Amino acid sequence: MKKELIFMGPPASGKGTQTKKLSAETGFVHVDTGSLLREAMAKGTEAGKIAKDYVEKGALVPVEVVAQIIKDRLKQDDVQKGFILDGFPRSTEQAEMLDEMLKEIDAGVEAKATVIYFDIPIENLMERIIYRRSCPKCGAIYNLKTTPIEKEGHCNECGAELVQRKDDTEEIAKNRFDTYFAQTAPLIDFYEKRGVLVKLDATGSIDEIYEKLKEVVK
Repeated sequence: MKKELIFMGPPASGKGTQTKKLSAETGFVHVDTGSLLREAMAKGTEAGKIAKDYVEKGALVPVEVVAQIIKDRLKQDDVQKGFILDGFPRSTEQAEMLDEMLKEIDAGVEAKATVIYFDIPIENLMERIIYRRSCPKCGAIYNLKTTPIEKEGHCNECGAELVQRKDDTEEIAKNRFDTYFAQTAPLIDFYEKRGVLVKLDATGSIDEIYEKLKEVVK
């Protein structure tokens, strides 16, 4: 049976890291909204052209266009084993759109996606963000407090100098969290009432969280 997973969680909750690990082990396709949008614009698909027009004007891409791009991706052959959807939905209205989308793709079968919410205290999130550093060359992510770094300030993989994202400051991070929780709380309630939401304890090491995730996916 095809696994349909939706990952939700605040910034720095570890969704991206765990998605890569799960996708590599299971073959489930990572359906990342941001990447799909950029790819559609680069390829010049019908929806991509519409999206590009909005982006070039500095406007938000309409949710209907984003939904169409996601729908096109979910219809492709490599997704039939399973997928991990990240970045959509972001509201109850979008969740209902996704239901209809999946119902159409799955030939009329009611949506059966499992929603996994990466649950973690905001104190942990703040620490992850403030101490997070990334490699501009290979994309590796580090935490100055928890990740062993062979040469101070440099990437273990390629040796490039690590950088801190401009928005990885305490003040900006707090604003991001406030916005996220305000927008996402109704969506958590929406999926909890439907009995498809699982709260994953996202504290601990990467490997510890991954073991918990695998138990949930089973």
